[in-house]
Amino acid sequence: MGDVRVGVVGATGLVGSMMRSILAERKFPVGELRCFASARSAGKRLAWAGGEVVVEDLDGASFAGLDVVLLSAGGSVSRAVAPRIAEAGAVAIDNSSAWRMDPEVPLVVSEVNPAAIANRPKGIVANPNCTTMIAMPVLGPLHDAVGLRRVVASTYQAVSGAGAGGVRELESQVEALVGHASALTDGSIADLPEPQVFPRPIAHNVISVAGDLADDETVEEHKFRQESRKILGIADLDVTCTCVRVPVYTGHSISIDAELAGDLTPEAATELLRSAPGVRLAEVPTPLAAVGGDDTLVGRIRRSGSPNRLALFLSGDNLRKGAALNTVQLAELLVS
Repeated sequence: MGDVRVGVVGATGLVGSMMRSILAERKFPVGELRCFASARSAGKRLAWAGGEVVVEDLDGASFAGLDVVLLSAGGSVSRAVAPRIAEAGAVAIDNSSAWRMDPEVPLVVSEVNPAAIANRPKGIVANPNCTTMIAMPVLGPLHDAVGLRRVVASTYQAVSGAGAGGVRELESQVEALVGHASALTDGSIADLPEPQVFPRPIAHNVISVAGDLADDETVEEHKFRQESRKILGIADLDVTCTCVRVPVYTGHSISIDAELAGDLTPEAATELLRSAPGVRLAEVPTPLAAVGGDDTLVGRIRRSGSPNRLALFLSGDNLRKGAALNTVQLAELLVS
């Protein structure tokens, strides 16, 4: 691998910052790094390789001379910018939902369907939603072994999945409740900051709707179904998903009931997942244990009513593996 000229769009955000950290941590062969963000962040200086990189204004920026550009700036920005990147001769690896379901854009998880990255007629590669990402390293090997017929999932999603605003909202509500423990038991909660990001207060609470409603399901639930089908290559996979927001800062968890095409004992599934890339067995998977790690933690593997059904519990870092890490791993696939 020679020196690679890399761009990061959304470089000052939560995921963009982590992308830069992971590029350095994994010793990605960066010959040149350029960082892009909105006009309000243009001119900021970001630490890189013992020096600094000046953030460029994304509007009107030229991507000429770059080899690969990692994007984490939202769907509307990506729809406008990713084609410009491809036209300039670079490969755009996008972390938004903008291109995931485009039939001419591969949707890739590095451990599950790496070969899909070779077919990219638009010069764009899509990164899955963070919740889908955490499930795929586990569901992929199960499907390869005996086939998947149906997946019933309940997710427990951290507030950082809603961006920095979600983190601030939980922080402000927790601070407002300090010293008012009785209010949490007698229903007299008062003076909480008005929710802006989530539909109900998130501190000491569980919100049964994560994401905007698209119909009788949320956008997050649609993403989990559609992206799972595309990544696993099962167009008619039966998927039911309920996405829930919980008062955790980082780390998504998923309870999965998987109906398989053949019998797979919990013991056999455990041994299969023990050697699966991107997976780590855990007696009690928790988001706190997953934070900062590259793997999906999986445990509570057991029968679920019949020989061809398994129940599992998963946790993973939604900012790291769920977004930034896989984006860098896809860049590694491109240059390897």
